[in-house]
Amino acid sequence: MGCLAGPVIAAAVILNPQNIPAGITDSKLLSPKKRENLKILIEQSAIDFAVGQASVEEIDTLNIYHAARLAMKRAVEKLSLRPDFLLVDGRAKIDLDISQQAIVQGDKHCVSIGAASIVAKVFRDKMMTEFDLQYPGYAFAKHKGYGSVVHRTCLQEKGPCPIHRKSFSWTPV
Repeated sequence: MGCLAGPVIAAAVILNPQNIPAGITDSKLLSPKKRENLKILIEQSAIDFAVGQASVEEIDTLNIYHAARLAMKRAVEKLSLRPDFLLVDGRAKIDLDISQQAIVQGDKHCVSIGAASIVAKVFRDKMMTEFDLQYPGYAFAKHKGYGSVVHRTCLQEKGPCPIHRKSFSWTPV
């Protein structure tokens, strides 16, 4: 959620309890290669999965927290199957009429949330690599929109492009 550029992405995954890939954890703790391999295994073995997103404009309008909740809601709504119960990463439930439990640092403590974090992270990283081609000179393929020194230097030199989040007051945007 702390990126300077790009949409916020969330995933919903219904794992098959008989076929859960080994190694699922918080996506941020995995190497890019391990995340990509696990994403494939998760998508092949899951009962259902979907990805939702909230745009840069929605982030700037709603704030990142509420935009992330909206992306989560959209991911769940895109599932082919309606889940009986949701495990939600974070402190608050999402705005859906489905029983749910919010779990702080859920991606570290819950295999279902970890699986969703992997699917979402790989999806977003690929998207940012594609934005690198669309908006050359920002190195999006390298830093994926996070506030690295390289990214901040690019912003100072070039100014923001259309996918930069303008509501983040701590950025040079």
